[in-house]
Amino acid sequence: MTTTTIDIPADSLFGINNLPYGVFSPAGGAPRVGVRVGEVVIDLAVALNDSVFAEPTLNAFMAQGRGRWVSVREQITELVSGEIPSEAVFSVDTVTLHLPITVADYVDFYASENHATNLGRLFRPDAAPLMPNWKHLPVGYHGRSSTIVVSGTDIIRPCGQRKTPDQENPDFGPSRRLDIEAEMGFIVGTPSTMGDRITPDEFSEHVFGAVVVNDWSARDIQAWEYVPLGPNLGKSFATSISPWVVPLLALEAARIDTPVQDPEPLPYLRGDEKWGLDIDLAVEWNGHVVSRPPYAQMYWSPAQMLAHTTVNGATASTGDLFASGTISGPEKNQRGAFIELTWGGKEPVAVGSETRTFLEDGDTISISATAPGIGGSRIGFGEVTAGILPARFSASH
Repeated sequence: MTTTTIDIPADSLFGINNLPYGVFSPAGGAPRVGVRVGEVVIDLAVALNDSVFAEPTLNAFMAQGRGRWVSVREQITELVSGEIPSEAVFSVDTVTLHLPITVADYVDFYASENHATNLGRLFRPDAAPLMPNWKHLPVGYHGRSSTIVVSGTDIIRPCGQRKTPDQENPDFGPSRRLDIEAEMGFIVGTPSTMGDRITPDEFSEHVFGAVVVNDWSARDIQAWEYVPLGPNLGKSFATSISPWVVPLLALEAARIDTPVQDPEPLPYLRGDEKWGLDIDLAVEWNGHVVSRPPYAQMYWSPAQMLAHTTVNGATASTGDLFASGTISGPEKNQRGAFIELTWGGKEPVAVGSETRTFLEDGDTISISATAPGIGGSRIGFGEVTAGILPARFSASH
């Protein structure tokens, strides 16, 4: 058996302090679990001689619990510092990346005060921008797990009912106001039992890692349907996630306090552990950076989101994904959705030599994220990227 060593550039976002997991397949091979180090992917089933990593998703490994996550991370750290079987190492450019988990359930939150305030001002200019419940609980909606796709999957423009303010009746057709939402998502590894609750301080016992999320939104379909029950078809057509799952264990240096929460949350939303996260995102529209949303500004932490999800006794299952909702900062160039960035389409933004309000067919969106790592390093989440394809629509349907 031949062995090799891995050269990790000093400035790599995928250094030894990161070690994100994903599911990949080499040319002609079956999907299996790997870890990214620098510009290579290590086949963990071969490198660690462990069949749980021969599975086509991370679910079986995640279900083994935090103690196992810690142990495997230590094994990988030791492994990449020495000799690795050559047959376990693949250049990241030569593999196909897959959806890393079987998604059990999906909830999307609305945890940015800046985003919620901006949308309140857009939609309810004569009323208070935040609804009365917003600072008392993490508001969310239940999404559609079957339409979560991995980065690189193009998005077909959705169709649905639309009604502008000057129309007497709705019509049907392709969305004219197709939008993005730049978010972070969190994946449950260790499940809970129905009837039990997960406290904010138990967050790290249950959550395996984090991904970048683009929760695509058809704003015209959403605007007509969402009263009184909330988002449905305007959201359910697609949600994209990045292929690399950054372990929660890699985010210790990124942990910060959330912004001051006033009024003080109810006891079930309080904890001693701080789970704000200092993550910087970048949104590229046709290759041009148009926004840099800061996750550090998020009002509600992911630990509070999970606590709220389970406070009524609902189960958290291995493979559950819950997302933060749009991440927006106080500045215009920090807004994580185009409905905000263009102020409802009234203020077009420059995208290279062109201007845009909402997405056009042929556009490409890429959202990336980085965070502080141990020892002053920087770690990356990779990108979630997709192009927009025309609607599958005819006048008779």
